[in-house]
Amino acid sequence: MRRSFITICLMLAIGATIGSLAYPVFYSYPHRFDAVKAAIADPGPVVNTPWGPLSRADRDLVVQVEVDGLWEISAGRQAVDRAPTKAIKEAGSELVTGHTALDKQVSTVAAKLAITLPTGPTVEQQGWLAQLTAAQGDSYRREFANLLREEHGRLFQQLAQVRSSTRNSLVRDLATATNRTELGHITALEKTGYVDFDTVATDATASPATAATQVPAPAAS
Repeated sequence: MRRSFITICLMLAIGATIGSLAYPVFYSYPHRFDAVKAAIADPGPVVNTPWGPLSRADRDLVVQVEVDGLWEISAGRQAVDRAPTKAIKEAGSELVTGHTALDKQVSTVAAKLAITLPTGPTVEQQGWLAQLTAAQGDSYRREFANLLREEHGRLFQQLAQVRSSTRNSLVRDLATATNRTELGHITALEKTGYVDFDTVATDATASPATAATQVPAPAAS
């Protein structure tokens, strides 16, 4: 009898131990993604400005818009000069006009928010320009339309994320203007008839918006 009592006590103790270990696991299971969501939502160091708080995501977007414009203006000018088709020439002209205007707004925003802007395209973007320069005929037309269309699509995603969450009015206005400009560029590129939508869709799914272009980390002085 005594042995049975001891056995029961041991079983109860083991059960209580297992339960205490399992409780946090089952309790936290519905919240298992909270830490991941918090990490994604974390804006990083926030600086207060007269136009509202400025987050790391805000600064990244300002730099991204500038660095994209640096290479897209060059690509657009090249398309206008080479003019293999009327649609390609018009798309190139759209790139130059749109990003020239955006560049002025970016410069103003960066100066007010003390954000250091890059002075040239990234190594990757320089590679794209070299790729376009080396291409000829139909190959050039396809590479121009698809390279630019894919990159505009990625920036479009980043714009949506920042535009919906920023508390800074200057960044909000820049995101709105850039969104409008990018949509015009996407439309012009698609009108060339050379965009491969299957490839664009696949690349957009495989590549997150934040990895669209490797840009130098913006510095706030």
